[in-house]
Amino acid sequence: MNDFPWLSVLIALPALGALGVALLPRGRDALAKQVALGVSVLVAALAFVMAAGFEVGGPRHQFEEVYEWIPAFGVHWALGVDGVALVLILMSVVLVPLVIVASWGEADRYGGVVAEGERPPAKSVKTYFALILALEAMMVGVFAATDVFLFYIFFEVMLVPVYFLIGIFGGPQRSYAAVKFLLYSLLGGLLMLVAVIALYVQGPNTFLMSELQGLKLDPAVAKWLFLGFFIAFAIKAPMVPVHTWLPDTAAQAPAGALVLIVGVLDKVGTYGMLRFCLELFPEASKWAAPGVLTFAVISVIYGAVLAIGQVDLKRLIAYTSISHFGFIVLGIFAMTSQGQSGAALYMVNHGFSTGALFLIVGFLIVRRGSARVDAFGGVQKVAPLLAGAFLIAGLSGLSLPGLAPFVSEFLVLVGTFSRYQVAAVIAALGIVLAAVYILWMYQRTMNGPTAEAVAGFKDLSRRELTAIAPILAIIVALGFFPKPVLDVIDPSVQQTLRQVQVSDPTPTVAEKGARP
Repeated sequence: MNDFPWLSVLIALPALGALGVALLPRGRDALAKQVALGVSVLVAALAFVMAAGFEVGGPRHQFEEVYEWIPAFGVHWALGVDGVALVLILMSVVLVPLVIVASWGEADRYGGVVAEGERPPAKSVKTYFALILALEAMMVGVFAATDVFLFYIFFEVMLVPVYFLIGIFGGPQRSYAAVKFLLYSLLGGLLMLVAVIALYVQGPNTFLMSELQGLKLDPAVAKWLFLGFFIAFAIKAPMVPVHTWLPDTAAQAPAGALVLIVGVLDKVGTYGMLRFCLELFPEASKWAAPGVLTFAVISVIYGAVLAIGQVDLKRLIAYTSISHFGFIVLGIFAMTSQGQSGAALYMVNHGFSTGALFLIVGFLIVRRGSARVDAFGGVQKVAPLLAGAFLIAGLSGLSLPGLAPFVSEFLVLVGTFSRYQVAAVIAALGIVLAAVYILWMYQRTMNGPTAEAVAGFKDLSRRELTAIAPILAIIVALGFFPKPVLDVIDPSVQQTLRQVQVSDPTPTVAEKGARP
C-alpha cells in the first residue's frame, strides 16, 4: 500500500479538477459545481483510504515519495506524512467538499460589481470552484512536502488562489484586503527564501529534511535562519504584531474561502514552527522560546480583548482566531509532550470550530445582507436550527468541556504550566475573555426582540444542514473521544522533542510526611 503514490495523487486530482472546471464552457455553472464537488469527495475518500494504512508507532514519515526534480540544486519532489501532517491533510480534505456544498448557491452572488438586478457573469461561478480545488491541491502539498524547497514552493503558490478568491469574490474593500494579504505573505515568503538558500549553502547541498536535521550550524547563523523561517510562519499564523492582514481579509473574503484561509492555511504557520523551526534549528528555538512565548501570551489576550469590541461578525471571529493561535504557539514553544500534542490537536479542532462559525455567519449574511452584529436580533425565534448550530459552534470557540477545542486547550495549558507557570496563568485569562465575546455575540444576534429585517428569515435548508452538520458532529465526537487523533499525533511529537533534545519536566512530589 505504501508503494502507491498516494500523496502525489491527492495533489494531482484537485489540480486537474481545477483545470477541468476552469475550461468548462461559459454558462455551465451547475456542471462546474458538480465536478468540483465530485473531485473533492473523491480526494477525501482517497485520503481516508490512505490514512487507514498509516502505521501508528511505525516509521516517522510514511507514504514517502522521493524523486529528483532539479538535480543541479539538490531539489527533490519529496513527499511523506507523519502523524501531525496526516491529521492536518485529513482536516483539509474534509472541509473542502463541505465548503463547496455551503457555497453552492452563494457563489453565484460573489462575482465582481454588477448593475442592480443583473446576474454576475457565469465565469465567476466556475472560477470560484476552480480556485477552491487549486487551493486544495496546494494545501495537501504544503503539509506533505519533506523537501524544504518544495515546501517553500507550495507555501508561496497557495497565495495565488487565495488572492483571487479575495480579490474577485470579496466585499466592497476586496482589492485592499487582497493586496494587503499578498504583501504580508510575500514579505514573509521573501524572508523564508533567504533562509532556505542560506540553509542550502550551509548544509550538504540538498533540501531534504532528512539530510538537514541534525545539521551543525554556527549558533549565530542558526539564530538568523530561525528568524527567517519563524517570521514567515508568524505572519501566516497570524501572531501579534504581524496579524493585521487577517481582520481585513476576514471582513472582505467570502465565507467559504474564509473557512479554508483561517481553518487550514493559517495552520501552515504553526505547522511550520513545529516541523521546521524546532527540528532544523533546535538550539535557536530554545534561545527564542521565552520571547516567542511572550508574544504568544500577548496574542491570546490581545485577540480576545479586540474580539469583544467588534461590530462585524467576521472580524470578530478573526480576532478570536488570533487568540486561539496564541494558544497553539504557546503549546509548541513550551516544548513539552502535553503542550505540543495539545497544539497539534488544537490545529485540527480550531479548523473545524472556526470553519463552522464562518459557515454559519455566511448563512446569516446571505439572509440579512450584512455582517454587522447590530443588524440581527431574535434569530432564535424564527430560525431555531440556525441558532442552535451557531450556539454549538460558538461554545466550541470558548472551549466548553465536551466539545473538541477544550481537550486541546487544556493540554496546552497543562504542558505550558509544567515549565512556564506565569505564561500559562496569564494565558488562562483568555478562557474567561472567550466566554465574554462568544456569549455576548450570541446574545446580541440570536436572543432578544426579533429585528424587523430578521422576521422573514428561513431556517437552515437541507443543503446548509448537509454542510454544517458533519462539522458539528466532528466537534462533538472529538470533544468526547480525542484518543484516535492523539494516538496518531503523539509519536510525531515525541520524535520532535527528541530532535530538539528536550524532555518533560520531572514532576515534583513531596515525600510522605514531609512538610510542604
